Amino acid sequence: MKILIMHGPNLNLLGERERSIYGEATLDDINDRLSKLAKELGVEIEFFQSNHEGALIDKLHQARDFDAIVFNPAAFTHYSIALRDAVAAIKTPVIEVHLSNIHAREEFRANSVIAPVARGQISGFGMQSYLLGLRAAIEVGKEIRRTKE
Repeated sequence: MKILIMHGPNLNLLGERERSIYGEATLDDINDRLSKLAKELGVEIEFFQSNHEGALIDKLHQARDFDAIVFNPAAFTHYSIALRDAVAAIKTPVIEVHLSNIHAREEFRANSVIAPVARGQISGFGMQSYLLGLRAAIEVGKEIRRTKE
């Protein structure tokens, strides 16, 4: 099983920016924990981070070989119809994740244009959101494989 982990804009600055909201962990810390969990669970993962909407869309379009995607669209969550349409256009299921609880923050952050086309959303658990997202992606991938058999 192969899972794609996608990180959106400004997540490359984790550990430096707004630590009271996003915590002390860096993106490398998150990726390292995900790698360890993936190894434990016997799945292959690939990481992709971009601050550019088009690059994220291109990666979604290229994700045909993955069983599922764990995606933190970051600020694009709240307004990127182009990313929403890309998620809707692909067959690979997407689990939306967020470090912070987007529903407990500024009013504009409570809205996700991605959530209606994602398989599910996990938010508010810091790094654990990603780890839970990986577990969810694996289960969704297994479910899809069973329906194909």
